Amino acid sequence: MTKKPHLIIFNPDQWRSDVMGCHGNPAAVTPNLDSFVQEEGVSFSQTFCQNTVCTPSRCSFMTGWYPHVRGHRTMHHMLHPEHDEPNLLKILKDNGYFVWWGGKNDLTPGQDPIHQYCNERFHPCDQDYARWGLTPREGTHGGDLSWRGDPAGDNFFSFLKGKLEKGNENIYCDGDWAIVLGAIDKLRSYDQNEPICLYLPLSYPHPPYCVEEPWYSVIEREKLPKRAQHPENWEGKPSILKGIWDNQNLEGWSEDRWKELRATYYGMCSRLDHQFGMLIEVLREVGMYEESAVFLFSDHGDFTGDYDLVEKTQNTFEDCLSRVPFMIKPPANIPVRPGIRDALVELVDFSATVYKLAGINPGYDHFGRNLIPLIAGETFEHRDAVFCEGGRRIGETQAMELQSSSSVVSKEGPGLYSPRIRLQISDDGVHHTKAAMCRTKTHKFIQRLYEQDELYDLVKDPLEERNIINDPAYADILNALRERMLKWYMETCDVVPQLEDKR
Repeated sequence: MTKKPHLIIFNPDQWRSDVMGCHGNPAAVTPNLDSFVQEEGVSFSQTFCQNTVCTPSRCSFMTGWYPHVRGHRTMHHMLHPEHDEPNLLKILKDNGYFVWWGGKNDLTPGQDPIHQYCNERFHPCDQDYARWGLTPREGTHGGDLSWRGDPAGDNFFSFLKGKLEKGNENIYCDGDWAIVLGAIDKLRSYDQNEPICLYLPLSYPHPPYCVEEPWYSVIEREKLPKRAQHPENWEGKPSILKGIWDNQNLEGWSEDRWKELRATYYGMCSRLDHQFGMLIEVLREVGMYEESAVFLFSDHGDFTGDYDLVEKTQNTFEDCLSRVPFMIKPPANIPVRPGIRDALVELVDFSATVYKLAGINPGYDHFGRNLIPLIAGETFEHRDAVFCEGGRRIGETQAMELQSSSSVVSKEGPGLYSPRIRLQISDDGVHHTKAAMCRTKTHKFIQRLYEQDELYDLVKDPLEERNIINDPAYADILNALRERMLKWYMETCDVVPQLEDKR
């Protein structure tokens, strides 16, 4: 095979890396992913995003830049080509790919025309639903919000919506299902005269936590692993976590209620596993599988009950938020040694690997590293440390996300995200302090402006329940991680354009 491979990018939102059967979780039901890794692909079990919310993470993995390179630290600062900011999708389109984009954005400015990034932006229409024989359903955030209950109650900010009623139909055909079915239609009708990039940025398992049968009931609640617990009085933890905990009002929940919430989230991941399996089956059916590079990864994770919290933050980096699934099957002409790799990997490595597979020189400097040697089994080491960053400086008003402040209080009452957003839109307190993580296989160091730093021994304390930043026994490790973070900033603090100006 000499032509460019087809690219299938299956990109769920907010999927934790540990909710996968192939990664050893006894409660996760992911048979398609498990067999995919066992027989044909590679799963990188130690992959970390570079920011723990949607837009900054996507700007990072679509460029190979860390958020600090251009200040992509908020939900309202996206990639601008007029500012000489690259975008993998546009580069693929400019290099002969037919780019099909279905699903959410959270990447390019809403005020800009999207055709510069893709050939087809799919939105389902009435004819699509008629052809599928399905009823269009509201998304997880829309429609009747009565499931939240009393604003003063302890479910109002839990994001737990529960079982979705699908009526007499086989599925609850929300936006994710429509995108998957639209992608399948595209594969079956595609003429294959040029390589295709199929980009599916899906919404699941982003809360609200809800899913239809059979996935709602497929998870055995008693097999769920232990939740992480917060220390007494939140000692050693950043102030935003206690602030969110105070605002979410979930401290009285029983373990059975937490199990129900977690099992629902796991069921959402199981539905994604099923949808991924459908895409793989159709790729085989239309004869495109061998010529395709298939990617599955999430932009960030989710608390899902760890530390008695739900949803996520923008400036904390617990593994449940920063560690994500990442799987790759290369095209048939690239050697692959299927299985699990435990090398440290970052999502910036995604775009670097795409450029290598497609034979594209992107024309700019980036910080991703090609993963093909790991895929082929030529090496089993990749990085000595991984990094994640977020938050803002005091007085950095443009990073407060004031556009989101309407979700704090609206005519429907406090918004789902108000326990977190209300802590980001003011300089009262230090809830949203800027921070950065340096993580190795054994330790995690987090440096914070305005607050206490953090250090965790991931061998003795894998759930990050005890901050040992002041333990003198770890002084040498702490100094080494501080030096490593400084080196990272020195290496990645800027990019010089490859095109030079005339003097």
